[in-house]
Amino acid sequence: MLEEIKEKINTSQQPFLIITGSTKEAEIVAASIGGMVFPSPQEDNKEITAQRIRVLNEMPRIVVAPAKAIAAKTLSHLQISTYNLQLSLNKEYQIEKLTDKLIELGYKRQEIVGERGEFAVRGGIVDIFHYEPVRIEFFGDKIESIRVFDAQTQRSVRKLEKFTILPIIEKGETSFLEHLAKDTVILKVEIKETEEGIPPIKKKTVKEGINRELLLELKDGDLVVHENYGIGIYRGLQKMEMDGAEQEYLLLEYARNDRLYVPLQQMGLIEKYSGDPNPKIYRLHGKEWKKTKSKVEKSLQDLTDDLLHLYAVRSRTFGYAFPKDEQTQNELAATFPYEETPDQQKAIRDVMADMESDHPMDRLICGDVGYGKTEVAIRAAFKAAVSGKQAAVLAPTTILAQQHFVTFSERLKNYPVKIEVVSRFKSREEQKEILAKTARHEVDILIGTHRLLQKDVAFADLGLLIVDEEQRFGVGHKEKLKKLRANVDVITLTATPIPRTLYFSLSGARDMSLINTAPVDRLPIKTRVLAWDEELIKEAILRELDRGGQVYFVHNRVQTINSVAAKIKKLVPEAKIAVGHGQMRENELAKIMAGFQEKKFDLLLCTTIIESGLDIPNVNTLIVDHAERFGLAELYQLRGRVGRSSSRAYAYLFYHKEKVLTQDALERLSAIQEFTELGSGYRLALRDLEIRGSGTLLGARQHGHIVSVGFDMYCDLLEEAVKKAKGIEEPLPRQVIVDLKISAYIPPSYISDERQRVATYRRLTLLSDKKQLDEMKTELSDRYGAIPNPLNSLLEIVDLRINAQKAGVKLIKEEKERILVEWLDGRHKYLTMKDIRLLF
Repeated sequence: MLEEIKEKINTSQQPFLIITGSTKEAEIVAASIGGMVFPSPQEDNKEITAQRIRVLNEMPRIVVAPAKAIAAKTLSHLQISTYNLQLSLNKEYQIEKLTDKLIELGYKRQEIVGERGEFAVRGGIVDIFHYEPVRIEFFGDKIESIRVFDAQTQRSVRKLEKFTILPIIEKGETSFLEHLAKDTVILKVEIKETEEGIPPIKKKTVKEGINRELLLELKDGDLVVHENYGIGIYRGLQKMEMDGAEQEYLLLEYARNDRLYVPLQQMGLIEKYSGDPNPKIYRLHGKEWKKTKSKVEKSLQDLTDDLLHLYAVRSRTFGYAFPKDEQTQNELAATFPYEETPDQQKAIRDVMADMESDHPMDRLICGDVGYGKTEVAIRAAFKAAVSGKQAAVLAPTTILAQQHFVTFSERLKNYPVKIEVVSRFKSREEQKEILAKTARHEVDILIGTHRLLQKDVAFADLGLLIVDEEQRFGVGHKEKLKKLRANVDVITLTATPIPRTLYFSLSGARDMSLINTAPVDRLPIKTRVLAWDEELIKEAILRELDRGGQVYFVHNRVQTINSVAAKIKKLVPEAKIAVGHGQMRENELAKIMAGFQEKKFDLLLCTTIIESGLDIPNVNTLIVDHAERFGLAELYQLRGRVGRSSSRAYAYLFYHKEKVLTQDALERLSAIQEFTELGSGYRLALRDLEIRGSGTLLGARQHGHIVSVGFDMYCDLLEEAVKKAKGIEEPLPRQVIVDLKISAYIPPSYISDERQRVATYRRLTLLSDKKQLDEMKTELSDRYGAIPNPLNSLLEIVDLRINAQKAGVKLIKEEKERILVEWLDGRHKYLTMKDIRLLF
């Protein structure tokens, strides 16, 4: 049918409107025949609104739209022409007038533009995000430059001659049909995703996200850690004049109102504290901080000695060295529907190198939900199978084991690899038969729960063990695991967030691979915390069904789950509902889960059985009943079940009005609502989970030490301990102290938001070479405009610091008319400013 439509379009000059049953069908048709999708409107979805208004403005020859999109009221011709604003190079337009116009068009002012419908003003620069982010630079009232920029990196990518600002709100007055030319051909199509002519899956490229560790935003009242003075409270930036030179200082408050003014050149000595809401704060010049730090250093030395001892024992043990098989691996890689992320590529390379070594592998792979750990495991299991060895995959739950079985089977369906699963979803007879085949080497990859650890499980030639979420197994299971993993290659997977800083600190003593890169088309999940509202629940379910998607509805009480099912059925009679929970018979639950995956049901009403493992990209709405009863980590894991594709996902967390919420419950719900990767709330909430994850990885005792000195300081001390244990000399210091009587700072008129100013100071202290400094200068000019004199002076000091650090300098300090320079080896010399410039 699609081929016929394509032929009709190609042989005609007329415009076409293709009407489909849902937005998802519209996307499939548009991908096949071309044209633009006019999607169904969605409340609070700026991406959808921007796309609808863009179509109305451009009115392409081919429009593909679901029936509901056509039926909904939209902007009229008059509204489009009245509301839009055309800007071009050299045109004059007042910034204040533009700001007012943007607010009128529905845009929201922010400090940084990250999502559609936002704008930002910084001096003579205005950023606007409609269907793509655009930066307009003014000189006075004259437009000097129009540039498209990347919302993730905030860097300009290409120039434009002109730009039309369209509204971001859709106050409907008219029908979409009124926008069509009189000779428009209207066709209605019904398609199935299996229909011939639908284009095959294309590889989707991915890119690394912005490093959130660099975005150190501080606000008044935040806790920080100074390397020499310990945990204090940040009290803002203070501009002070010393000997005729103006600079900004960070003001830190300690116990009994002790105060410390930190020059911004020494900002490298400060980290944001994370570890505990109420840590111990000492006086500025007491001995307590030194004692605390020493205690942590001693404990870390013991930890790294133990880790390195295990590392050394393993390096003296010999196992099976898998042969190189690049051609076969490349064939499997070619069938992966995504471009591997840089993190994923490195993890795969690490695993292949470990397997080809003659020492047993013991590698930990950390990565958030949906970031591609399973693909790394599949490549490893495939390598084991084609090399004539067997692989075992151990999962903590039946559902996760079943999910792995489905995923492994789908990926390896074109290869002669026999995959089986043993779990409570299989009858005793089926399990007995599978285990007999495994013992005869008629099974290459065996997947299962702790059932694999029982005595009747025997492998003919086990070469690889993959353990998913090992921390979720009991002590007894872990003891049995130790026996199973002796002399075989082992990969451990964990979805517990492990931050990059800890990874780098530990990587010298433990084989770890970190996958921290999300696919480029992954959108932040829209999360709403609301009082129970049946009308809103009905609307959310119908909206998801309209776009061809499915819904998770979590109600965590088995006793009342059926009455909730009846309530949903009454609200949305057209929805096909399935109920699933852990107390059901194994075969019954297996059928329901399989049926939901095969799209036989629209909505799965379940307990927290979906919390880990389920990966169904078509499910993009999550509704949680009694959300106040869940912990932050549970809500995070539940929410990770949606948003696994390029579709916008929604999470609705409902609490009941008749219940009085505790302060703790309110804080959890507000934290999860801020869980959007474009906001600082995400970083703060995720850091809490990372600290818990670090405790899980390193043990309860080390978690206590993280709390006492702060997470980042802990990572620094850990890195030093690893180097010391390995006999590595400490490299050049992290920061050269430069203390010159020069007015060097970022004027508030240049970067008005204090948090952004602090973040920029922080980034300047982290620069380590000339190339990075040049890139930073370009970025500052791009984002904020021409660099003012005080900031130019600051950039010159950064340049001096970078060069001095390479020369082994410890201190550059201006004293009266001379400048003292001290080197690490103890030398010192008094120089003039001219000498300094020649020397560095």
